[in-house]
Amino acid sequence: MTREEKATVIKDLTAQLADNPNIYLADISGLNAVDTSNLRRACFKANIKLAVVKNTLLAKAMEASDKEFGELPEVLKGNTSLMLSETGNAPAKLIKNFRKKSERPVLKGAFIEEAVYIGDNNLDALVNIKSKEEVIGDIIGLLQSPAKNVISGLKSGGGKLAGILKTLSEKE
Repeated sequence: MTREEKATVIKDLTAQLADNPNIYLADISGLNAVDTSNLRRACFKANIKLAVVKNTLLAKAMEASDKEFGELPEVLKGNTSLMLSETGNAPAKLIKNFRKKSERPVLKGAFIEEAVYIGDNNLDALVNIKSKEEVIGDIIGLLQSPAKNVISGLKSGGGKLAGILKTLSEKE
């Protein structure tokens, strides 16, 4: 690979790191061709971009990035695959599900919304991270609770103020 080609790869990796808030580093070495194909297919279905990268080029891209990757560059040893996703827990769920049949991929580390996780022991914690959509859904559910009480009070109170107040006071 020429110096220009390396510079192009680093530039592309730096752009990918900048464009994705959730970055996972995994080791998929040791997977046979069928398992690798199945992993790639599962990543595609889950809208996760999977790419095998050279550690030295990824380290240089991390250095060139505006993000603070903390200890993450230290895990760039051996075989490294980059998993990029819009949803913070999607790659973790995919890895955990895939490992029901195989001992790989192994999580090396992750960068999730500016937080750094190092090591495979963090996989369960990453699976339990809620996506923005899930958090918004929880908030909307909490906000709708009082409104539902008021509406049911209006309906069951028969439209009279005394009945509405009585129904609402019973719900507390």
